[in-house]
Amino acid sequence: MRRYLTTATILVVMATNATAHTGAGIPGSFASGFEHPISGWDHIVAMIAVGLWGAQLGAPAIWLLPITFPLMMALGGFAGLVGVPLPGVEIAIAASAVVLGLAVASEARPALWVAMVTVGVFAIFHGYAHGAELERGTDPLAYSLGFVIATGLLHALGILIGELHRWRLGERAVQLLGAAVAVAGASFFYSAVA
Repeated sequence: MRRYLTTATILVVMATNATAHTGAGIPGSFASGFEHPISGWDHIVAMIAVGLWGAQLGAPAIWLLPITFPLMMALGGFAGLVGVPLPGVEIAIAASAVVLGLAVASEARPALWVAMVTVGVFAIFHGYAHGAELERGTDPLAYSLGFVIATGLLHALGILIGELHRWRLGERAVQLLGAAVAVAGASFFYSAVA
């Protein structure tokens, strides 16, 4: 337990502010859409955590969670693009890392529908952040394809890492990674409310 706390403390000290959401409009191309999810740790850790959790839960969650997230994220992106008001976006994104990280760290095994709803709700906020920053008059379809594909690749990375849970040492490593995601999320949460 001491190692977990030491690692978590180091990660909190190293954590930086979420950088994906500048508040400024960004150009709407496939490349900018692809870059957006990987430009901020708040998105990266949450999306990898979806893959980790899916891998821990096994079939069919290993595929359903990473499919649910981009679908709901696209819905949230559309809402952000058309200007539907959605309060608390940054707080919800930070909370997603905390909740998903804790789910991985504790190897939570809720009913499949509960896991899908959890992932889907958080995905709406992640997507909203992407859509709300898109410059008007640019190509929303290319941009959306970019952020959905980048998200899928982050989920795939999480699944790949999450498959380590099949071995005893790997199981602990995945749990530790989940704890690190939760700690990073707590840091993002603090930044969002400070």
